[in-house]
Parts: sequence; structure tokens; C-alpha cells
Amino acid sequence: MGFNVGFTEGVFADPSRPDWSGDGPRPLRWSAWYPSDEPGAEAEASSATFRPRSLRRNARPSGDAGRLPLVLLSHGTGGTVAGLGWLAHRLAADGFLVAGVDHHGNTAREPYRAEGFLCWWERAGDLARLADHLLADPRFAGRIDPDRFHAAGFSLGGHTALALLGAVSEMSRFLDWSAGQSFGRGPREFPDLADRIAPLLAESPVFRASWERQSLPCRDPRIRSALLMAPAPTVRALTPESLAAISAPVVLTVGGADREAPGEAGAIWLRDRLSASRLIPLGAEVGHYVFLDECTPAACRDAPEICIDAPGVHRAAVHAEVTALALDLFGASIG
Repeated sequence: MGFNVGFTEGVFADPSRPDWSGDGPRPLRWSAWYPSDEPGAEAEASSATFRPRSLRRNARPSGDAGRLPLVLLSHGTGGTVAGLGWLAHRLAADGFLVAGVDHHGNTAREPYRAEGFLCWWERAGDLARLADHLLADPRFAGRIDPDRFHAAGFSLGGHTALALLGAVSEMSRFLDWSAGQSFGRGPREFPDLADRIAPLLAESPVFRASWERQSLPCRDPRIRSALLMAPAPTVRALTPESLAAISAPVVLTVGGADREAPGEAGAIWLRDRLSASRLIPLGAEVGHYVFLDECTPAACRDAPEICIDAPGVHRAAVHAEVTALALDLFGASIG
């Protein structure tokens, strides 16, 4: 790791899609990590949950890093991109521009909306618009390598990354497959999520319009590869034909004790349907939330379910292993 890490964030709007209330354009709150030469990096917290990392806010991008490969991040259900700050920070220190969106209605950065938890396909559009935004940002314009765009996603973010590669959703596939299973009705934030579909279709024009877009391709031809960390069972909505058509390299990784996204429901199932994929299993005791950043002591006390791992599982060591996978994948995908 040869660079200090700069950090910046902002909000812009996507006028092509409304927000879930129908009161204005869809908001895209984003964060970016990147290599910087500015000395004396400050220790800053990206959220109240995760431990501070050495960052220089709004620093100048490094003049020695050359053209920057871009990695687009997608967080898990109800999360934030700050939760993947460990991966963003390490990639930025190695010369990558890493950026992600807190997906509207499906992020802890704003009030949850059932629409945001149901309409997964909107997330890929968030990242495509973010890439366009960064290409036009004066700090990065002309500095991004157009031949090295990649995606990385955790949990539901794995679905997002695959959509950018061309995977297409059909919600009926997921609803049929998940019927009767413990997670079939909805996540912990919305345990009755499946019951919300019919009322929203009847009452919300914005939801209805998004629902009708569910099977439109979201492929972004700029994306060359993808890292999927514990892809969520929602991948069972993806059509076999669209998965078979993906030729880009994909690395899948999941822990043996993942109850939220068991390998059989997500990563292993995908491995058998993606011709250029590799599955890297983690330890037998590794759970789902190991892919989140290391937590502060207060968060470990208040949210042990996402902050504390099983005995013998060292989150920092897992992060180092997954970072090595990312560097190998993204470095091997040039051209």
C-alpha cells in the first residue's frame, strides 16, 4: 500500500427516476476513496458504527497514481457503503478509485422504505449514474481508466454487481423459490415485506412503474469483473439465460456459517451458472457480517449481531484475504 487515502462524499439527483415518495428525483448519496499524496492523514470515522481509518477529507488525488481503475461498491440490505470502508480504503491505498452509493430507501442513512427493499434492480442504475458523475467530476475527469471499471457487492450488493454485468431479475422466480423458507417473507427490517407488494402496486405509481422495470437489462458494458461477498438469496430471482450470457470474471466468497446468505442459496448456486466464476469459501465458522468493517467498542456493545464474530474468527484477517482476492481479480481484468 503506497498512497495515503483521500475521501470525499456528496449527493446528486437522478432526474430519470423519482424518489419513492414521488416528490422529486431519486437522490444518490455517494462516497469515494482514492489515492492521495497529501501528508498527515487524519483519523476519521466514516460512521458511528465502524472504527476510524486514516483519511484525508477532500484531498487532491495523487499525481503519481496514473489513470485510476474504478471499483463501484454496493452495500447490503439496509446498510451503508461505509460498512465496506475496509475494502475501499485498502484498494485506494493501492491506487484505485473506489466509490459507492447509499441506495435510496434501502440504507440506514435515511428512513427505510419497503419500496427500496423490494425493487433491487434500481440499485444497478445508482452505480451506473455514479460512474458517469465521477467521470465528469473535475477532481477525477481525465484521471479514470475507462478500461478498468469493476464492481464489488456485499449481500444484496452482490445482486447489484451481477445486474451491472447483465443479470436480469424476475421477482416471481424468487417468490416461488423462497415460499415457506425462513427468509422468504422479508429481512429483519421488514419481516412482512412480501405482504407489502400488493398494497404498493395498488397505491403507489412510483412503485408500480419500478415494478414494471424489474426485467429491463441494467448491464453496463464498462464493468469488466465483479467480486461478490456473500451474495444474498435474492440472486434466485435472476434468470438462467441472463446468467449464462455473463462472460466477465466473477469471484464469489462466502463463509461456512452464513445464515443470512447460505452458500447453497447464493454463492454456490451462482458458481454453477456463471461460466467464468470462481468460488472461494471462507472458514467454517465465518458468518455473514464478517464482511462489514470492524466496529467501535460502542457498536460492539449495542449491535453485537453485526459486530462480533464467532470465536476464532478474526475479521481483520478475513478482510485481508478478501482484499487479496479483489486485487488479483481487478488487476487481472485489464484490457
